Amino acid sequence: MTDETEYKEKLFSLFPAITDAEKDAVRPRTVIRSLPKGRFIYRENEWPKGFVCLLEGNAKVVKRGINGRGQIIRLVRPMGILGYRALFAEENYRSSAVTLDDSVIALVEREVFFTLLRSNAEISLNILKSIACELGISNLRTLSLTQKYIRGRLADALLFLIATYGFAEDGKTIAVTLSREDLAQLSSMNTSNAIRTLSAFAADGAVELTGKRIRIRDMELLKKISLLG
Repeated sequence: MTDETEYKEKLFSLFPAITDAEKDAVRPRTVIRSLPKGRFIYRENEWPKGFVCLLEGNAKVVKRGINGRGQIIRLVRPMGILGYRALFAEENYRSSAVTLDDSVIALVEREVFFTLLRSNAEISLNILKSIACELGISNLRTLSLTQKYIRGRLADALLFLIATYGFAEDGKTIAVTLSREDLAQLSSMNTSNAIRTLSAFAADGAVELTGKRIRIRDMELLKKISLLG
């Protein structure tokens, strides 16, 4: 089993320009936490205690809306960063982060993290690049969720999962499993609509469903549904 020292070294791979002295400063101010599936990493309205990195597992960032209905804002892969907007803005979190499977996170205390950014410009630029990439993805998803119909939104959600996680060994099955509720929240629709639309995709021959697993049968058809919106 990986120990805390190994996890901290894994964290440092996010900061390729970090020096040995900076590592020595960061290590004692970093907490490693193992979290089971379905556990909150942080909750909406909490104050950010530091820089959060998902070392292992997968997570979703969720915003609760009208009548408590959730909307998945982001999905986070291993070595992805979380909660940075609130950290940099010095505000409470405006959304919650929840593990999708058993996960391990690193939390670097805010003071030592900001000291690291001030002292190492290369690390600051790497973080800015990551944030800029996330912003680009967010902009595209906003366009999809606000301008497309249900079929187009669900097709975009599946294409987003493929772009984020890729395929399993068979080259056809999306390499992450989401509940139908999570898939609905990712597509900005209710669960029953997500189930019906996914079943329609299967009937059309675009996908094949086995439990929570989704196998892509016709990628071009899925892209066409996305394009038609």
